[in-house]
Amino acid sequence: MEKKSTISQFPPVVAVLGHVDHGKTSLLDAIRKSGVAEKEFGSITQKIGASSVEIEHEGKKRKITFIDTPGHEAFAKMRGRGAQAADVGILVVSSVDGVMPQTKESISLLKASGMPFIVALTMSDREGKNPEKVKGQLGSEGIALEGLGGDTPVIEVSAKDGVNIKELLELILLVQELHAEENKSSDKFSGIVIESTHDMRVGPKATVVVKNGKISLRDEIETESTKGRARTLINDRGKMLQVAEKGDAVELLGFEKVPSVGEIVYKKGEMDSNEEQKDETKKSLYDEDLLTLVIVADTQGSLEAILSALPQNINIVLQKTGEVTTADVLFGKSVGALVLGFNVRIKPEVAKLAITEKVLVKNYSLIYEMLDEIKDAVEGKELSLQEEVYGAAKILASFPFEKTKVMGVSVIEGRIAKGDRIRLIRGEEELGEANITSVRKGKEITSKVEKGEEAGIIVSPFLDFGVGDVIISHS
Repeated sequence: MEKKSTISQFPPVVAVLGHVDHGKTSLLDAIRKSGVAEKEFGSITQKIGASSVEIEHEGKKRKITFIDTPGHEAFAKMRGRGAQAADVGILVVSSVDGVMPQTKESISLLKASGMPFIVALTMSDREGKNPEKVKGQLGSEGIALEGLGGDTPVIEVSAKDGVNIKELLELILLVQELHAEENKSSDKFSGIVIESTHDMRVGPKATVVVKNGKISLRDEIETESTKGRARTLINDRGKMLQVAEKGDAVELLGFEKVPSVGEIVYKKGEMDSNEEQKDETKKSLYDEDLLTLVIVADTQGSLEAILSALPQNINIVLQKTGEVTTADVLFGKSVGALVLGFNVRIKPEVAKLAITEKVLVKNYSLIYEMLDEIKDAVEGKELSLQEEVYGAAKILASFPFEKTKVMGVSVIEGRIAKGDRIRLIRGEEELGEANITSVRKGKEITSKVEKGEEAGIIVSPFLDFGVGDVIISHS
């Protein structure tokens, strides 16, 4: 028990996730105002993507650090690198609006992270609130709440009136204490990059949450992609620090290059000795020996038909209806999943992100084709499932040629080549597929065109394309 108590004295790092209009910012503002140290420090003078508050807890001052805006992209990248960005999560859900699409994505991210989390039902002061209905919706999403047979804490709060804000902070410390053994500390310094940029005045800078040990000014540091020396440590109130300890969030200057979001920062020479620790943090929602899938279908009926016909030895980490979103791609990357759609929309920006993040995103129009390829993949026939996206182009013009039409295109990503399979997209709608039979740059016949180049291409069979449409080239 003594060991557990000692561990729990470290400031917990808290990530706040939820739907865009459900009061995350208002809740964080209310939390900051509740801190006992607010009068000492005054208003926050610098935005670094994280902030800390102090509260009285069991007769002692305790600090809690909040990652202010862990957008899905940043959060997913942190998970993808095997890093635990936070110790405790807060899922913000409106008591009025209930579970929304981003709520579901946040639930998936929290489950994948493996961290304990609290459900905060916001807007409890509003007319039309229905917390019991929202709790039922959360139960349908697989969240077993306290009082309803589960162990996930839930609390109603009002940022406007300050109702249950201090109780929420107490609950965060209690949850941390209950999971203290999972958050064992190391004396060796490690921190995680939650934001990074290149400042024209000061050069590369990053917001780093200290996960273990401490870092002092002039310490030599390194990540997988860069190195440097800690030149400046600034907290969320603009105060210059000499030392940052576990649970602190600081803006760190001194990197030679901008580190990537999600990278782990070590002191020079300690990266190798931390490999065992890194391996321990690579917790995930899936068994690496199983095929891991994100399934997106056009209707609930289609989804149920697919799920009922899938083999037993696969792991579905996310199932939903609607369209494939950028959050689905990033979540797929974070947990090592393939993203498979059935009769759904895949917007050009989503396809482009899949190229960048090297995530397989594939859409099917026939259920049996999807099931056959999934079964092949389970049996190790991976090549049958691999769809490689080569590039994308925007159609700028249409020219008549013999009995067909030529697409005048500008390549916006990757390359477009003769023999490629292309998918025609208009707005959010997929119009069909064809093969490229001819590529010309001006009057010259060529085999391919690269990003930034323009060309005329002919496809077969003919697709009824229009100016402004987009083509995605794939295997």
